[in-house]
Amino acid sequence: MIFETFSEKETYEIGKKLGLEAKTGQVYALLGDLGVGKTVFTKGFAAGLGVTDHVSSPTFTIVQVYEDGRMPFYHLDVYRIGDIEEMYEIGYEDCFFGEGVSLVEWANLIEELMPEDTITVTIDKDLEKGFDYRRIEVR
Repeated sequence: MIFETFSEKETYEIGKKLGLEAKTGQVYALLGDLGVGKTVFTKGFAAGLGVTDHVSSPTFTIVQVYEDGRMPFYHLDVYRIGDIEEMYEIGYEDCFFGEGVSLVEWANLIEELMPEDTITVTIDKDLEKGFDYRRIEVR
């Protein structure tokens, strides 16, 4: 599926739509350059899961767990992972194979750990189509 958005609100709404459809045990890889709207998308995704807590990117903590939605939501940002072994230390397996749904920013950095059935969400921008334009591909 390919979506085109022209505002943060639209990007948020696509995230929310996918969060509403998310099922226990699913793992989402969220890919895109810095500043493309991964956090906006993630806030929408969390809203779709019913999360009411403030959602922010766990850049320094690596993983943030939200349990106030309809299932646990594991939000991982692996941008600062220096060694794949760190993923074992933070207990990534509990996130990926637990009772919730996981969304991993910069998942390409830990590609070898991602489950085969990972749902990949790639966000790109195209300044020729506008500053707020985003192309969101879900595979």
